[in-house]
Amino acid sequence: MMADGYDIVPPLPPRYRFRDLVMGESAPEHEDRVRVEFFVNEQSFKQRLQLYFIKNQRSSLRIRLFNFIIKLTSCFFYIIRVLTDDSPNIDSSRFCNFSSSIPPHHDLNSPDESQDIINFTTEATLTTELSKVTPDEELDIRWCRLWWVQRPDWLWAIQLTLALLSLSQKFLLLYLQYKGNIYQQIVNKHFFMEMLTSFPFLLTIFWRPLRQFFIPVFLNCWLAKQLLENLFNDLHRVMQKPHSALQQRLMILVATILCLIFTCMCGVEHLERADSKEDHFDLFEAMYFTVVTFSTVGYGDLKVEIWPSRLFIMIMIGVALKQVPLQLEGLAYITIMRKKQGGTYSRHRAQTEKHVVVCTTTMQYDLFTDFLNEFYAHQHLQDYFVVLLSPCELDNNMTALMQVPMWAQRVIYIQGSALKDQDLIRCRMDDAEACFILSPRNVMDRSEADQQTILRTWAVKDFAPRVPLYVQILKPENRFHVAFADHVVCEDEFKYALLANNCLCPATSTFVTLLIHTSRGQEGADSHSLWQRLYGKCSGNEVYHIILRDSRFFGEFEGKSFTYASFHAHKKYGVSLCGIRKVEEGAHIQLNPGPRHIMRESDTCFYMNITKEENSVILKHSNEEREREKTAVEIAKTVINYTPEDEKVEQSKLETAIAGVGTVALELHHFAGGGKTPTASAAGTPVPSPECRQKYMPPLGREAADDDEYNANYVPLIEHESDDQAGLTLDTAAASSASGVDRNHLMPPAGDDGLQGQRDGGDGQGADDAPPMPRGREGRRASIMPVLEMMSSDPEDEQLKDEKLLHAQKQVDIEGEEDVLLWDEEDPATLLIWDEEDQWIKGNPPIIPYIGYMPAPCHLLSKPKDICCLELDKKCDHCKWTHAAEYNWPNNNIIVAAESAALGMVNFIVPLRQHWRPKHTLKPIIILLEEKPGTAFLECIRPFPMVYYMMGTVENLDDLLRAGILQADTVVIVDKESSKLAEEDYMADANQIVAVQTLFKLFPHVNIITELTHPSNMRFMQFRAKDSYAQKMAEKQKIETSKGSNIAYMFRLPFSAGNVFSASMLDTLLYQSFVKDYMIGAMRLLLGIDQAPGSGYLCELRITAEDMWIRTYGRLYQKLCSTTHEIPIGVFRTQSQPDNKSELSVTIEEDDSSSLGATEERKEIAGIVRQKMKRLDLPEEEYDSEVSDKRNKISYVLINPAFDMKLEMDDVIFIIRPAGGPKTPSPMPPRRKFSSRRRRPSADPPRGEPRAEPQGSNATADARL
Repeated sequence: MMADGYDIVPPLPPRYRFRDLVMGESAPEHEDRVRVEFFVNEQSFKQRLQLYFIKNQRSSLRIRLFNFIIKLTSCFFYIIRVLTDDSPNIDSSRFCNFSSSIPPHHDLNSPDESQDIINFTTEATLTTELSKVTPDEELDIRWCRLWWVQRPDWLWAIQLTLALLSLSQKFLLLYLQYKGNIYQQIVNKHFFMEMLTSFPFLLTIFWRPLRQFFIPVFLNCWLAKQLLENLFNDLHRVMQKPHSALQQRLMILVATILCLIFTCMCGVEHLERADSKEDHFDLFEAMYFTVVTFSTVGYGDLKVEIWPSRLFIMIMIGVALKQVPLQLEGLAYITIMRKKQGGTYSRHRAQTEKHVVVCTTTMQYDLFTDFLNEFYAHQHLQDYFVVLLSPCELDNNMTALMQVPMWAQRVIYIQGSALKDQDLIRCRMDDAEACFILSPRNVMDRSEADQQTILRTWAVKDFAPRVPLYVQILKPENRFHVAFADHVVCEDEFKYALLANNCLCPATSTFVTLLIHTSRGQEGADSHSLWQRLYGKCSGNEVYHIILRDSRFFGEFEGKSFTYASFHAHKKYGVSLCGIRKVEEGAHIQLNPGPRHIMRESDTCFYMNITKEENSVILKHSNEEREREKTAVEIAKTVINYTPEDEKVEQSKLETAIAGVGTVALELHHFAGGGKTPTASAAGTPVPSPECRQKYMPPLGREAADDDEYNANYVPLIEHESDDQAGLTLDTAAASSASGVDRNHLMPPAGDDGLQGQRDGGDGQGADDAPPMPRGREGRRASIMPVLEMMSSDPEDEQLKDEKLLHAQKQVDIEGEEDVLLWDEEDPATLLIWDEEDQWIKGNPPIIPYIGYMPAPCHLLSKPKDICCLELDKKCDHCKWTHAAEYNWPNNNIIVAAESAALGMVNFIVPLRQHWRPKHTLKPIIILLEEKPGTAFLECIRPFPMVYYMMGTVENLDDLLRAGILQADTVVIVDKESSKLAEEDYMADANQIVAVQTLFKLFPHVNIITELTHPSNMRFMQFRAKDSYAQKMAEKQKIETSKGSNIAYMFRLPFSAGNVFSASMLDTLLYQSFVKDYMIGAMRLLLGIDQAPGSGYLCELRITAEDMWIRTYGRLYQKLCSTTHEIPIGVFRTQSQPDNKSELSVTIEEDDSSSLGATEERKEIAGIVRQKMKRLDLPEEEYDSEVSDKRNKISYVLINPAFDMKLEMDDVIFIIRPAGGPKTPSPMPPRRKFSSRRRRPSADPPRGEPRAEPQGSNATADARL
């Protein structure tokens, strides 16, 4: 192409090329070449003067400043003239007869002649006037004193120079500003005043006696005031910095008042010269008289006597009444506007104090109150200022909040936009410690709200790139736009992940909400109900961090395994070590890295506790407690093969052994404090015989048998009978196993069959309801294995066997099988048909729903379903079923009701399909939508097994029946966007609340989880007007609110049970990240939103009747740490309402089931539902109209409970399972009653031999529950 272009352009003729070679670039004479000048309109003399005096801001500012100084200087020299003028004492009336007393032949320009004439005239005049004055004529006005003053020549020269400068500048500006109408420029008060104060000095040049003529130079103060106003405007333009308009207006008001005082003072002083009295006003007396007169005090000690002075005073009062109100009006207007628009954070305060900026679109009282309470809950943030930047005005609630003394001195409101640099300057954004950008929730279009947040984030980052950003975004697909921010909380990601975990582990939302709220755990401390005191105390637990080498809690565990440190830290200090972060660059938080991780001094430890370690004091034991510990150690020494020669070495080994065994130290504390003195306890201890010692010798078979350390660490089991009984029972040690690796285990707690006979009088017959005592090999009662300090390299040591497993640990792991085959309970020979008969696989979802999504391994279909097969109730070529009952799923399903399909719902599906969950525990998911989902959403859910959608609403009973609500155990109702624009803000949840109440009445067996916009509306969930206990909880909330609790709603039964959730509860997660920068990452790992190498994940463990031998939370902690290396972090407990009739513990009134009217209502509801089922061709017998007994239950969450807390049946334990740890299937959910409508025809051969029902599967769970 270039070659073609050169061919098109012809070359220059030879003559031109030679001429260019000789002459260079000079053009020939016949060619026209010109130079063009630009901006010639500014090259004239007038334009240059205009550019310098008017257009150029800096030069015009200097000129105005110079003129302002001239005016002030002229006023100053006027005062000098007054102070040096003594003419009133000499009688200036000589000037009145000045023209008649001068001989015509004298030259006035001669100094000598002039002085002689003045002396002559003065003597003649004084003699004449004195002879005519009488007492009645003392008040005569001497007008000559008003026109003539005494002005020295040097003073006259200075004032003349100042006047010439002022006049020249004034005329020059008239010339430069002339636009064809000179009259408009001349006829104004400023020009008249300039001529009055400066032009008379020009006349004094030509006639010397006029130098003594009075000129009102003091009026220059008004010209100085006018220049001051223009000076402020020019100063703002030049400096490009917004100054306070209120401050400017206030200064102008002060200048106006000073001009009035100065003018009246000088005028009164000069007019009083005409008084015939000898005692005239001086300047100070004139100023005193002016101030007293303007302040309307009027003492009367000074007064004016002549009418010109009185007239002048009246004129000045009129001027003051005009000028001062005008200035006050402008000041009041600016004050009102400033109150609406907020103030300005001063530069000086920004440099000396610390502040953060909060940017938001709408000012919501609850939102801002939560921020202030959470932000100032931390002690070292008490000195911070909060600058609130919002484009909207404060409403009445926010105005009242800003006037509260607690916030009035620390919160500054500024009305403005984050997209305007001027408003960011007012906030001193470049000096802020952090900027919080919050998204508005009361909008229908969440994408639009995110767009506003994105623009604000970009604007702040552009203006102040070094300020840390804390951003709240709503939709996950918009998160990558603000990925550069330091901390980002995506509401939909956390919301759907919490709701999904709620379906698996009850009340996960309550657990996380309490964990991210700052509290001292004092809620419910004065309650008479035990569960409220326990629940309130545990709610004060938060996540803290500390470096291992600086920690007193964890420093002693350096070089030990993580599980060992976690268990013993909880046992000794009551703190729950749940994660670490290595010191390597780019290291992430690891939740429960497992026993393979060895604690290092540089590791950052993350733990749960009531307060951080820095605010805790470790108290030493009393002498009595020391004696008890010493007695326990002596008993252990007696039992062990102990030799006193190695006392020092063996003592340390003994302490290590006691710590390694786990709860043996706790047991020793129990028996030592059983009511006897330490001496008596020690004396009553049986001394083991040599045979007994031989019985406790370590097992043979490995080199460990003759290891001294092994012998020293070998501690037998010491068991106590009960808390109120003293004494010890020594049991036999474990027999040596074939491998020789079994060590002593802790025995089950008292109450088992081994000790029941002693309690019942030795007959060996226990209570009828006591669970049977399990026994291990050789008839020995099973116990708990100690937590190892570190994992052994021997593969045999990694699999130390516990002879008594938890019920969940005995579940059969069927993850390795190709398919999941389930048989009908009634006819085991008949195989139930699944929807997904294709093979399942494990892997990452093939489609990324949005940018920034971190895929996690899940259960997937080897071949994704067709899009037509995703709609539950629509027939297609591949599926002929029209409602959920025809699918015959093996487990109860989960229904999610939403207004529209959002890509963030993937975060709801993934936790329910995680790869570590056994296939036989997966529950079908039905998404009930009001709007048709998009193709992008359907493509995302295609690969997941048992995930469907359906068009419908929760208000429609037919839609619910087709969605399988009779087979559902959980219904999740997501907040609607269309309800955000309710006329009354708190009515936004009306639709969800009424829908939940309807479900609560129609299907009482279903667990309903609801998302609300406002947490205060949770009191309407599952509302019963005559529920006295709920009324007591309402009173309890009021009490906690009056005490200043940030989470007073925690005692509401729907919240404590995890049945209600609000996305606004997650706001504190963003606020806490300012102090704890790891909180967002830790919560994302805990909920399964993100994954990190070596990090564990949240699971659940249900305590069954077979597991009650474990007895306490501390023993369960040891059990999990020693076997599956899992870390328990909390308990979800459901208990019956206590029978006591205390103030806050009353029996729940079953008003809707005990009365005849309620029974009739239940019959009517059952009739309506069965009619609908009959019309939809559903079996009517599947509807259970009985009221669920869970209405009489109270459920709550305990975060990091005490080590000795007793467990109860059906407790659900929150555990963190290590990545790649032992496979322990979760307990099976209760199996629904299958419909027998669809079975594989008997002629079809089964795909495999029927296998026996696995232990702990659905049937077992049904029997247990």
